[in-house]
Amino acid sequence: MDVQFPIGQMQVPEQVTNEEVNKWLNEINSYTTRLREVVDSLSDEELAKTYREGSWTVRQLVHHIADSQLSLYQRLKLALTEYQPTVSEFDQDKWAYLPDNRLPVESSIRMLEGLNERIVALGNYVTGTQLDRVFIHETDGEVRVAENLAKLSWHEEHHLAHIRIALGMEEI
Repeated sequence: MDVQFPIGQMQVPEQVTNEEVNKWLNEINSYTTRLREVVDSLSDEELAKTYREGSWTVRQLVHHIADSQLSLYQRLKLALTEYQPTVSEFDQDKWAYLPDNRLPVESSIRMLEGLNERIVALGNYVTGTQLDRVFIHETDGEVRVAENLAKLSWHEEHHLAHIRIALGMEEI
């Protein structure tokens, strides 16, 4: 297993089907329940564990997931409402060390519950032609709505695997 990408790199087919979108939305919909099962009863010592040397702690990962979902959600809404909007990148490493990342993880899990509910509602609204709408990422270029929906799901699963590895719940 590649510890950096324990579930593999994100793969998005050129032609995304409704079944794939529904799979992603189902994963997003159930995510906070599955995340809570892993992190709700953790001690501060366990929240300070990392999945590899130099990586973020479990606590930082939970907060990062919320930060990233917020950013990806905003990009999704912009792509659906504006013509090829340009979006900026955020320095996730700098964000991970801001003081709000020392808060209990509950604040980010609650944030994720609301965000993911809204993402699923929006994802259920997206039509086939809307999947091809794009936003322009300042460093990655054109990103389709379909890719963004895939990333909303993949990113959460990717970091849940990191958390499970840090806690010794998955073998490396």
